Amino acid sequence: MRTLSRTLTAPLYAVALVALSAPVAAAAPLSPAADLEWSVSTVDADQSFRGLDAVDAQTAWVSGASVSGGAAKVYRSTDAGSSWVDVSPPGSTGLNFRDVEAVDARTATVLAIGEGEASRVYRTTDGGATWTETFRNDEPTAFYNCMDFYPGGQRGLAVSDPVRGKFRIIATEDGGRSWEVLPDAGMPDSTGEANFSASGDCLTISGRDAWFGSGGAQSRVFHSEDGGLTWSATDSTIPAGEAAGVFALAFRTPGQGVAVGGDFAAPADGVDATARSNNGDTWRSAGDLAHLGEDVSWLGHRLVVVGQGGSVGGSSVSIDGGRSWRQFSTALFHTLDCTDDGACWAAGGSGRVGTL
Repeated sequence: MRTLSRTLTAPLYAVALVALSAPVAAAAPLSPAADLEWSVSTVDADQSFRGLDAVDAQTAWVSGASVSGGAAKVYRSTDAGSSWVDVSPPGSTGLNFRDVEAVDARTATVLAIGEGEASRVYRTTDGGATWTETFRNDEPTAFYNCMDFYPGGQRGLAVSDPVRGKFRIIATEDGGRSWEVLPDAGMPDSTGEANFSASGDCLTISGRDAWFGSGGAQSRVFHSEDGGLTWSATDSTIPAGEAAGVFALAFRTPGQGVAVGGDFAAPADGVDATARSNNGDTWRSAGDLAHLGEDVSWLGHRLVVVGQGGSVGGSSVSIDGGRSWRQFSTALFHTLDCTDDGACWAAGGSGRVGTL
């Protein structure tokens, strides 16, 4: 987001709910935050990481931007986070890699955000040994924020802040090798709105459906069922504001989803910062957070959320679909991804990465 993203400067997870025996009372479950702890390491202190994609418990990619004006970096781990390899595209000084989407340990796509030509897409198929620039924005008023791919990894979408009053979408049909700007006839008027490139998950895809969140003049969730050609927009229930709105979304199924957000001007205020949907179209206010919600991910039936605004932030967990949350850590992360095999990864400022 033009006004917002410039201000954003920058494993296993196995927890069982066990009952405590009591001779005269019903068994009581442990706190949903019991025994959760991040193992945190520093990969590159000059990088603010906001892009993360975890392939499985062994392999993950992170991307970011230099806080000193140097090169934007991409790192990859294939040993559960024990070590990270710099696999960055060349010529990335001054860029800002806010999103990375990986197929496996060899194939990944990264999105650089920014106004005009600063918005670019790069792709690798050899683990980052070489990269190909597959898209460079030529619309001066466009500012791309995040991307995602449909199941199978061939069709993908990326979303830009509004151009002439409507959010702009680009699409790929060949796994990110080429991109085209989609017509905006099916996009609702979006004047005054923008995306947050807080974590790379302001746009998410589940099954045949795609969603993205907005903030600014309105805080809405946009939904497409036809590959990004037409969109409907619904109030998210998360308060809107100049630095407030929906930061990220996650769907367990195309019907069961959660949106998280907050206000970067008030990072300690997590009231009304989450919303949930049971049909993918309408949203209701969910549980309050004790911190920003920059990113959220499903881990089985559980939800994990992370967020950081300056020195304020933390991680929380929900076991009831987002109706209530319990903070379990004050570790500062911007982005999060949990996988089907029980791994949770996170990344944030000062080059921090974590496994849960």
